[in-house]
Amino acid sequence: MPWLIEFMRSIDPVARTLVAGLAVMLETSVLIGLVFPGDTVVLVASIGITSLPEAVAMVIAVVVGALIGESIGFWLGRWIGPHIRASWVGRRVGEANWIRAERYLARRGGIAIFLSRFLPVLHSLVPLTVGMSHYSYRRFLAWTAPACLIWATAYVSITSLAAGSFDELADRVHYAGYIFVGIIALFLLAVFVAKKVLSRLEARHLDISDTEDATDVKD
Repeated sequence: MPWLIEFMRSIDPVARTLVAGLAVMLETSVLIGLVFPGDTVVLVASIGITSLPEAVAMVIAVVVGALIGESIGFWLGRWIGPHIRASWVGRRVGEANWIRAERYLARRGGIAIFLSRFLPVLHSLVPLTVGMSHYSYRRFLAWTAPACLIWATAYVSITSLAAGSFDELADRVHYAGYIFVGIIALFLLAVFVAKKVLSRLEARHLDISDTEDATDVKD
């Protein structure tokens, strides 16, 4: 594991930061997030952070990348959303997932936009779905920006702190690498569990049923 830390630190910080921002932009735009692991790129890139300014720059780049990607999704949804849904890619996503995204937005309103950042599949579908709805772009940004900031701060801070802990312990204990891996593993486990818990808590709003709750909008 020390080789990975050293390799990431050998990359120019500006290039590393821009790649992370680009990766998140791709993940959050036009359904690419269904197959592109942007969060993994952020996790690996953050290993190379060696200072607070680098960490702040990484968070800013990731947040900006996420907002650009989600904005692309929003405007594509507004302009050609139905065509995307009817396309080959849209059919591969599955009509059931489109319906889940629509009903989730109708039932939870702005809360659905905020929470979708942390829910599998929906984080790629919701921007398109919001674009096809009555929501204005400003209201969309008001709900998604805080979620992107929380998400980016968590990934960047935990990973960079884990790498920093390795630096402090490397010269004193021979198992410093295991501690680093353990911190990352615990973080990923916590993310996995949190997503599962959130999905379970929101399940009643995600379920497809015959009862329409479109009037129950919270924004």
